[in-house]
Amino acid sequence: MPIVAHAYQFVVGVDTHAGRHAFSIVETRTQTEIDSGEFPVTPAGFARAITWIRRRTKSSPQVLVSMEGTGSFGQTLRLDLEREGLLVVEAPKPPHRAGRITKSDLVDARRAALGVMGTPVESLVLPRCGGAREALRILLQARGALTVENTAQINRLTALVRTHSLGIDARRALGRLQIKEIAKWRTRNEGIDLRTARNEAVRLAQRIVTNRNDLNDNKTVIEDLIRQEAPELLDIKGVGPVTAAQFYLAWSHPGRVRSAAAFVALAGANPIPASSGKNQRHRLNRGGDRALNNALHTVILVRMRHDDETKTYVQKRTREGKSKREIMRCLKRYLARRVYRTLQNANTGASIQPLKNTA
Repeated sequence: MPIVAHAYQFVVGVDTHAGRHAFSIVETRTQTEIDSGEFPVTPAGFARAITWIRRRTKSSPQVLVSMEGTGSFGQTLRLDLEREGLLVVEAPKPPHRAGRITKSDLVDARRAALGVMGTPVESLVLPRCGGAREALRILLQARGALTVENTAQINRLTALVRTHSLGIDARRALGRLQIKEIAKWRTRNEGIDLRTARNEAVRLAQRIVTNRNDLNDNKTVIEDLIRQEAPELLDIKGVGPVTAAQFYLAWSHPGRVRSAAAFVALAGANPIPASSGKNQRHRLNRGGDRALNNALHTVILVRMRHDDETKTYVQKRTREGKSKREIMRCLKRYLARRVYRTLQNANTGASIQPLKNTA
């Protein structure tokens, strides 16, 4: 398995910040710095940086970019570099500062370049975001905001119709048909207080209807992207477009998560030992990617209600004395491993391939 120093002629280290990015170009054979520089975080600055890289590397096809902050400060630059045909990977975590002699942005950029020299090419970590993954991330964030907003508006509308005599039964939670009915109300000849309450109820109801339409459109786009990128996930019982998108985002690409056990840990579905003396037990893991954990939880709830095999498993473990929480944790671990293997098997050919050294 070739390492970066043998597969590439140059490595460009990038240390990203809000205002300026620092660059360092290192020749891999001698590991000497060819040049370094800083460029502003502007479209013109990015164009100058790319031209500078091409000129200093003599337009070599064997150039690797090792960047810090690929999903934050460096995201726009990363996308520009990828559009120019340059491979960008995540820079390894820098050493603890206590062992450093000097600290500057240019020094950090050089460390980012040198840090990947001995890394096997197949172990390089591609940026988490980009392309369809970035689109899914944006859509899931938008969906989360819409859901929160929709829930708040439903609560406000419910409180409003319960505290004013507007002619609708609100003893239970308002249903879709009731909200649509409220959205069609017209102004009536009534007191200023009721008229104001009715107008506000209509505004809230119309906004709720609009939000629900936006959520439906959002789900449709997510499903289209998932069917393009990871349709195998939809074959797993209980997995829908939204949960599949969350699984795909967490896994991201081959090499980001090294094993099924690591994916389980990422989801916070692995038990944490909490034994003391003769009392042997495990506690709930409250760490990890909570969005991923929530997606696993959602799928498990669906399977516990509708999947006969899962129902049988739950009954068996209950007879063994397991609590519902412990059973769900076991089911989450199983599902997380299944999701990981499904994505790995479907993307076995997607790992980073080394460039042929022609130098």
